[in-house]
Amino acid sequence: MVNQTYTADVLVVGGGTGGTAAAIQAARRGAKTILVSEFPWLGGMLTSAGVSAPDGNELEAFQTGLWGAFLQELRQRQPGGLDNSWVSFFSYDPQIGAEIFANWVHELPNLHWISGQVPIHVFRQGDSITGVRFADFAVMAKIILDGTELGDLLALGEIPYRWGWELQSEWGEPSAPVAFNSLTTRYPVQAPTYVVIMQDFGAAIAPEILAAPNYNPSQFTGTWDGYGEETFLNYGRLPGGRFMINWPIGGNDYGEGIGRLIESDVSRDEFIQEARWHSQNFAHFIQNQLGRRYGLAEKVFPHAPTAFALHPYYRESRRLVGLTTVREQDILPIAGGRVASIFNDASVCVPLAYGTFRKVSLTGEAIAVGNYANDHHYPGVQFSLQPKSIRWGGRWTGTPFTIPYSSLIPATIDGFLVCEKNISVSHIANGATRLQPVVMGIGQAAGMAAAMCVELNCQPRDLPVRALQTALLEDNRSKAAIIPLFNLPPNHSDWLHWQLYYLNNPQAYPASGDCPCPSWNEYRDSAFGKVLIRENNCFKGIFYRLDQQEYRFTVTAPAAYEGQNWQLVTLRSHINEQLRSYPHEQLVTLWGYQNHFGNWLLVEHLNEG
Repeated sequence: MVNQTYTADVLVVGGGTGGTAAAIQAARRGAKTILVSEFPWLGGMLTSAGVSAPDGNELEAFQTGLWGAFLQELRQRQPGGLDNSWVSFFSYDPQIGAEIFANWVHELPNLHWISGQVPIHVFRQGDSITGVRFADFAVMAKIILDGTELGDLLALGEIPYRWGWELQSEWGEPSAPVAFNSLTTRYPVQAPTYVVIMQDFGAAIAPEILAAPNYNPSQFTGTWDGYGEETFLNYGRLPGGRFMINWPIGGNDYGEGIGRLIESDVSRDEFIQEARWHSQNFAHFIQNQLGRRYGLAEKVFPHAPTAFALHPYYRESRRLVGLTTVREQDILPIAGGRVASIFNDASVCVPLAYGTFRKVSLTGEAIAVGNYANDHHYPGVQFSLQPKSIRWGGRWTGTPFTIPYSSLIPATIDGFLVCEKNISVSHIANGATRLQPVVMGIGQAAGMAAAMCVELNCQPRDLPVRALQTALLEDNRSKAAIIPLFNLPPNHSDWLHWQLYYLNNPQAYPASGDCPCPSWNEYRDSAFGKVLIRENNCFKGIFYRLDQQEYRFTVTAPAAYEGQNWQLVTLRSHINEQLRSYPHEQLVTLWGYQNHFGNWLLVEHLNEG
């Protein structure tokens, strides 16, 4: 392999959440694809970074595409299920997640995965990217995708990018600062977290966690005040008595000298080492405060020490200067509605040769869906943002929004797409677009686009967006929603009809996010809607309405649970509608799953009486 040059249709550099999805989708479409990753695990945030309690796109209607397929695989493979933590509806052993991605890759004969390599040079011919050199080999490809954690190809290829804050004067974002200040200087981007996994050793005594350099217990004092020790630990509880330590309040977020991440390899390594020491010190503090039953988990990640993730959980990277930029206004709810606007009626002028320009419409460019709240991390700082959360299904969720295809395309460079947190997005909006399911959707769309560009022998900027949207909606393995609709699950018979309807009639897209509601009985009886009704997950009791979207359930049967009180939550639209309509103190029978750590029942089926 030394000094060898490979050729491919599509090259994906970086095996994170977006890069892995992009490579899988490009290969499934038929493109000869090479995926080069730095680490031996694929999946990035979802696996090698240790964040195996992901946020966002939790509602059933948003569990589509590769994200939905990933969840389905987890449900089948994770012993004991996914209801383990209170921060997420899905927490799992990260090794199982890595196995899923590896299986998907290995089943594709036209996808060649090479691990343990990082890019060192990008080849350009004029304004086109043509290949990438690694330490031992080079790859030349028709379309190249940057799926690195920090947007490294942008820097190596001298592709214009942003790093840091934009002022309110740039785009009129309501949460952007009016002037640069101490916060914007100290934390030009959001702080990463070096995730560490801890273990409850029970009656045994855990090995001592030694303090690392720079230990200062005052950094962590009061970290679980207002929550309590048990609730703090259960935030990211994983199966098998393990805990994902990714805690933002006086916890292990780390951002000191964060600009070092993009200065040099040496300075990046220094920052990463300090971030890991910081997490080790936090684990040391937890053990000292809560006792020696808690220690570092064993045999989690494929390197020593095995309790620490393979790399930090990066929340922000270099951000492309693309044909369009996702701004805060694009992710906030429209006036009087529960959804963001999915259609941008603006247009851009795309530079062509010899100083000429071509006007491109941006209407109807959605290619991926997200719904998480806008969440920023700056250690020790509470940064106020415009709200975009709503209550739905008895719990908080976020206003759905979409990602436009043009935010994946460089303004002036050909042969290139981005597929990670490095899309063209403002610093403010990045707080919502950076989440794992959104990035997986971005990666799937980028991989599909790259393969279609090869098929049509065109540049990404010239790919017909409607063709890309149709391909995502009709993909024979992992069809992906591109229009957010709360009340239509992906296996409903009318799903494709309504997705296409709102693409063709953007003015009709409802502010509520609900299409004309299908019969929930039809949904209940569909293959996707059926649940396994068993005696051991059936409960009878009294339904109490505490607020418009806050419900309590007091169990009357079975006897083993009599008198217990649970919060009722659901991810299913028809159950949400039932809960909204039930009167206070209604006697109900429900089937669902208990989450002891969030103290809720996840309702799958519901009857009166």
